[in-house]
Amino acid sequence: MKEIKNIVRSRAQESSSAVEKLYITMRHLFNRGFYKPMGVSGETLREALLSLRPEIYGTIAEDKVELSGLLYVIERLPIGIEECRFINLTSDEGYSKSHFQAIIPPKRRRNCYRIDDEQMNVEITRGRSDIYDILTHLTFIFIESHKIKNRVLLDENAEVSRDWQKLEQAVLSNKKLTLADKEKTISHTANILGRTFVEILDIYDAFGTIEKPDRFLHVIYWLGKLAIEEVVENNKRTITFSPILRERLGHHIHGEIWATNIKEVLKANDLLDRPIHIISANMHSVMNSIFATCVLKTKFKDKSDFFIYEELSKSGADEVRNKVEDFAKLNGMISLPDTSGTNIDVQIFDTAKIDWKKSAFPNAKMHNKNPVIIVMDYAFGEQAYETIDELLKPFQKDIFLNVESVSIMGKAGILQGGKGDIMIPSAHINEGTGDNYFFHNELTAEMLEGNDIAVFAGPMITVLGTSLQNKDLLKFFHESTWGVIGLEMEGAYYQKAIQSASKIRKSINPDVKVRYAYYASDNPLETGSTLASGGLGTTGVKPTYLITIKILEQIFNIK
Repeated sequence: MKEIKNIVRSRAQESSSAVEKLYITMRHLFNRGFYKPMGVSGETLREALLSLRPEIYGTIAEDKVELSGLLYVIERLPIGIEECRFINLTSDEGYSKSHFQAIIPPKRRRNCYRIDDEQMNVEITRGRSDIYDILTHLTFIFIESHKIKNRVLLDENAEVSRDWQKLEQAVLSNKKLTLADKEKTISHTANILGRTFVEILDIYDAFGTIEKPDRFLHVIYWLGKLAIEEVVENNKRTITFSPILRERLGHHIHGEIWATNIKEVLKANDLLDRPIHIISANMHSVMNSIFATCVLKTKFKDKSDFFIYEELSKSGADEVRNKVEDFAKLNGMISLPDTSGTNIDVQIFDTAKIDWKKSAFPNAKMHNKNPVIIVMDYAFGEQAYETIDELLKPFQKDIFLNVESVSIMGKAGILQGGKGDIMIPSAHINEGTGDNYFFHNELTAEMLEGNDIAVFAGPMITVLGTSLQNKDLLKFFHESTWGVIGLEMEGAYYQKAIQSASKIRKSINPDVKVRYAYYASDNPLETGSTLASGGLGTTGVKPTYLITIKILEQIFNIK
């Protein structure tokens, strides 16, 4: 037998192993019920994250504190979590009926409740992906907090550096800092973080809120303070998973309530026997694509359709948005804000009530079918399987839905090209397992070309979390025979649900049409173009509406 020696694993293989280890470890800790992130029980998670070195977490493996990654994470966690030693992940257990005020992070739809000075409860109603997302973010900020501790704690007797004393003095004063005091404190904080004065100045305001303009200092102080107490007083931070959450997770409880609500509204409006088209998109692009240009043509005279869509997308455009929404509700749109806990709002369009002459699609050919369009807001990771799986099931066990098509659109990371470019997938590959789903996509690259936006077609990878993007692993998937063009979090789960409903369970038409299209929010292979580099602004407006209009043209039989 030939001797095998000196096998050196590539960075891509190490990264793949780290992702698998993270996945398994998080599930193990969840089943265990609690763990201490900076203790022995959290060691495997920390080591795997440091081995993976996700692009979004920048300098996680270096001594200096990562600023852009910290901002990305803080925007997705509840305000005040940096002060809490105990973080409790719960199911929807009735806190909305209590005196506790829900805290909703700016960039993640999840309800959180500050129980007391030391404890934050975070509601998990969107499945395992929500847990992976939170645990990786928390592991990151705890690793960063110990970097702060290492730079300010001078000995075991809790003696701290002068820089730390000055930061503490500024934060505990609880007053708005003058420009001079702010810049003095930033100077001390720069030494603590191993960053330059100007680097901190550049990101400082992004952390601030109207109530707390100096929140950056507050976050750094509390992260460092709890890390120091972990070492000096052995007060370890603890993450727990409530018994109810552990009992409910994976049983589609919220997804079933959500899907049943939709079907009951369809029944109440005599729409259950109509052809149905499901679109996963945001809550404005379908409505605006159908109605906005006609409703606002006098206000935006001689302006292009895309100019109108950009105006509607701007913050502060509530008046024009409400005008379009009010018109849509008078012309066949039913709005269903979520009450199930999935955080997925829904719009139902009854095309029989649309006056096509007062729409952007005067040539729509309904062939007397008058289909119903169900638009659902974006799911999160594995939640895509739960929601679509439940929606495609028969109503009351024997009323089958006449689903003619399922269309999925949204943001994704791109591996060739840049922000705002379009991707048309031909297959979805699951990063954690290698499971793959090939399908016939009704949308093609040719259909979307010629609009001054680059369009790419090919397989896409469904990742465990946006926070686990790793350059070496993505480069392997892109440059090897996998030929992956982009990455997102839901595609494989949507397709798994569609295939099981259409091919195995036969609860919907076996020849159901599927459409997938994404626009690029970031390129994780390019330094400075990861999600941590900031949002799309209006760059995403044109590709969003190009994709939406192409989907609607197919549904409305417009060639």
